Amino acid sequence: MRRYPPIADHGLVGDLQTAALVSSDGTVDWLCAPRFDSPSVFASLLDHDRGGHFAVAADTQRPPVQLYLQDTAILVTRFLGETGVGEVIDFMPVEHPERPAARHRLVRILRATRGQVHFSLECRPRFDYGRAGHRTDVGEDAVRFDAPGAQAFLQTAGPIRWSREGDDVRSELTLSEGEFAAVQLTVGAADDAPLPPLTEADVRTLFKGTRDFWHAWVRHSRYRGRWQDMVNRSAITLKLLTYAPTGAPVAAPTMGLPEQIGGTRNWDYRYTWVRDGSLSVGALLGLGHLEEAHAFSRWLGDRVRAGRTVSGEPLQIMYRIDGEPDLQEEVLDHLEGYQGSAPVRVGNGAAGQLQLDIYGEAALALAQGVEDAGQVPPYEGWKALSGVLDWLVKAWDRPDEGIWETRGGQKDFTYSRVMCWTAFDRGIRMAREFARPADTAEWGAARDNIMGQVMERGWSTERRAFVQEYGDTTLDASLLLMPSVGFISPKDPRWLSTIEAMEQELVSDSLVHRYDPAASPDGLRGSEGTFSLCSFLYVDALAQAGQLGPARYAFDKMLTYANHAGLFAEEIGPTGDQLGNFPQAFTHLALIRAALSLDHQMDAAR
Repeated sequence: MRRYPPIADHGLVGDLQTAALVSSDGTVDWLCAPRFDSPSVFASLLDHDRGGHFAVAADTQRPPVQLYLQDTAILVTRFLGETGVGEVIDFMPVEHPERPAARHRLVRILRATRGQVHFSLECRPRFDYGRAGHRTDVGEDAVRFDAPGAQAFLQTAGPIRWSREGDDVRSELTLSEGEFAAVQLTVGAADDAPLPPLTEADVRTLFKGTRDFWHAWVRHSRYRGRWQDMVNRSAITLKLLTYAPTGAPVAAPTMGLPEQIGGTRNWDYRYTWVRDGSLSVGALLGLGHLEEAHAFSRWLGDRVRAGRTVSGEPLQIMYRIDGEPDLQEEVLDHLEGYQGSAPVRVGNGAAGQLQLDIYGEAALALAQGVEDAGQVPPYEGWKALSGVLDWLVKAWDRPDEGIWETRGGQKDFTYSRVMCWTAFDRGIRMAREFARPADTAEWGAARDNIMGQVMERGWSTERRAFVQEYGDTTLDASLLLMPSVGFISPKDPRWLSTIEAMEQELVSDSLVHRYDPAASPDGLRGSEGTFSLCSFLYVDALAQAGQLGPARYAFDKMLTYANHAGLFAEEIGPTGDQLGNFPQAFTHLALIRAALSLDHQMDAAR
């Protein structure tokens, strides 16, 4: 077992309430239960010695190979040797995902497909981010781990026998061609309800049910474009990162993975960002996954109606997956961090920031939802949204922390103003289309004032480009969304000039930086890689501008940075390694948006 495998050297499995990362050498080194944002059971990705893991290894000579079964979230890790070939098949059964479950199952099937393969298994749980001890009871074909408020069970089918090592367990077995063994790990809250024995027939039934679930879900997609495999994989990844009981997607299933190895930009992303979720609505609707898009719209509408935030504003930038607003940030000093990248943070202090752009993304998502449903917005929901827009009339011209959650003070960010314009524009459209009561005169005046202000103060005559903040000359890739929301024509001379300026400063071989921290200090130490979200937004902007050759090149080039399983982290470092929390929903939704846009423009041109 490697001490710290590369971040991208993992596949993801999940059951739509939590998820696990499995390294390409067969180790589960990240799993939280019973929810994405629960304390960890395995976290060796953040501390090899203290975090805990569940490893399956084989004595084969060649490096393992990992892949997904086509159009599923079933992960196969294959061990290749001269005397035999073995494989581990990992999946989490999806059963009644709409109901919160206290217990969750990870199934690991061991097989020899040729010759003989010797497997070794090692299970070392470390509950509550490695802070809680546990008691271990070992039976003939089952193991029980008990910790304060949490449990884990191992059940086996086939010739797996556990031996105890302190409070952990291990097993050794040899399988010949065609032989089969399986282990089911059940994790979650403490519960004394007995588990039925595990049989080989049970395992086969669980496998078939999981495979059939994903095949049926993918068949709902109406995408038939040029990049179907990658789009399907991104859609499956977004589905895996969505907490089914509420419809809220997490930004990533992990926390603390660094944007720079050894750096301090290590955040907890296991929460729902209004921005990320709202932008996913358009991508999901474009694919035909209507149920998921409408579920998030309902979750978002509930947040607008509730108005419960830690900052006192109508909305806050992120929430827990159940909609709770408290995300108090703390440092886990006992964890060394990925390759020593400390501090490791749990919770997210940025939840209290003022980021005015979220009102535009929220209005955009709600407008897309009601437009797709073809129904008049519910009266109570409309009252709540119109109340937010009435508040925004007086609040839009305030400095804020901006989309990138900088910790260098509030500023007059151009992107925030553009999205406030979007909020009023979509609100006016909905009010007129559905004849809803609204102060459209006030909203219209605010919208027009923002347009004039951005064109005057957000435009730099020196740079011939729209810039990050008023009175500055720093460029910002978030502005690549300006034509997508209708603020400016994608072929407007000002916009084409802005793209050209970004290409000179932010784009490196089709990869795009968010901004230059040296030119615009963000209050954080260290540097970062190119931002994969922005690279796909760049493709979308080029496609809309009619620059189809460069757009397709940039898109195809970006796809080469996906990992072996088609997954993307948040960033790509100078050496081409993936950095940051993994996999990141924002990146995958942007991939889908770029593919839809590029396909549409290429078809239109043809």
